[in-house]
Amino acid sequence: MKKQLLVAAVSAALAAAAALPARAGAMDDGNLSISGFGTLGVAKSNTDEAKFARYNQADGTGDSARIGLDTNLGLQATYKFNDWLSGTAQVLTRKATQPNFTTDLTWAFLKARINDEVSVRVGRVVVPTFLISDYQNVGYANTMMRPPIEMYSQNPIENSDGADINYQHAFGDLNFTAQAFAGVSRGKLFVSSGTGSTATYRAPAAGISLSGEYGPVLLRFAHARADMHINDLQPINSLTTTLNSVGLSQLASDLTFTSGKKIAFTSVGGTLDWNNIVGQAEYAQRRAKEPVYLPDTNSWYTMVGYRIGKVLPYYAHASAKGAGSSVTPPAALARIPALNSVVTSLLASSEQSSDIIGVRWDFAKSLALKVQVDRVKPQAKSGLLINVPTAGYSKDVTVVAAGLDFVF
Repeated sequence: MKKQLLVAAVSAALAAAAALPARAGAMDDGNLSISGFGTLGVAKSNTDEAKFARYNQADGTGDSARIGLDTNLGLQATYKFNDWLSGTAQVLTRKATQPNFTTDLTWAFLKARINDEVSVRVGRVVVPTFLISDYQNVGYANTMMRPPIEMYSQNPIENSDGADINYQHAFGDLNFTAQAFAGVSRGKLFVSSGTGSTATYRAPAAGISLSGEYGPVLLRFAHARADMHINDLQPINSLTTTLNSVGLSQLASDLTFTSGKKIAFTSVGGTLDWNNIVGQAEYAQRRAKEPVYLPDTNSWYTMVGYRIGKVLPYYAHASAKGAGSSVTPPAALARIPALNSVVTSLLASSEQSSDIIGVRWDFAKSLALKVQVDRVKPQAKSGLLINVPTAGYSKDVTVVAAGLDFVF
């Protein structure tokens, strides 16, 4: 029933978009403007032994066609109180940490324009950790159907409740932007271990983002740190209980997030739109600044496409690999082989690479049709697939998807 309601909502949004005047991408009465975006997508893979899912998504796609992988619907409203003060709210419906569609408040802030170059936002704001953080959920704004999971699974925090300050200045032909934020992020994480579970996190966070745009090239650097607190991480809590019972209390403390652990995330990336050539690339590192079970990682992807009229074929390659662990198990653990095996496996990173080919067709105003094929190659720990067999999964997985992106 919920799927039917979402499809109906998307259809209604499309009809509304088609009825708008050609000048309008949003409904605007001078002070209040309402806009939206969405994707109506369908996807399937060549296996049901394991499932391919987006980052922090509990229900992926298998060998039957499903709409939950890429389908979403976002609505945004902005009210302008005066020349310097406005308020914005955004809600997003999608499949995330629950198997059904849910709706979340993703943006909710007041924005004060200090001058032509500086503005401050207070409330729920986007955490600018990725190249496309501001529009990663807007399919129409992206060439590919979805951000590569190898990169975007490394930091599932999307927003925080706090404030940010934005500075923009033109140095000749170079447009420079700086953003700094601080706040507290709260949300849920899908834990794919075993049959799957959901954990709730609280993470005071702060970071910066610097970007420069020169002609067809945009480069962006971002760094963020979060003090992650998670009390209900079931698989880890079970393991630490066992470790405490055999006298390995320090290792138990090292592994857990219950006392809060500091995690850093750094990324650098860029986009290119020159003549008919479109490119995008990003590299990131996740590092634990205190001992914790979560492994350090390096991830990257690169995408290149060539625009032929309104058709844009593209190819991308993405990779995620482990970069070590912040935890050093004590020698005493080796005397308990079964427990040693569990801890060693936990500290290893999931590794995966993907080759992606696709095509985007902008066949009408504010509408784009995409078809994409991902060849996913899981490596260590079944890669980033979910619902994997107990013995693991190492076969390549082919995911075929099609989607209709729209904005209104």
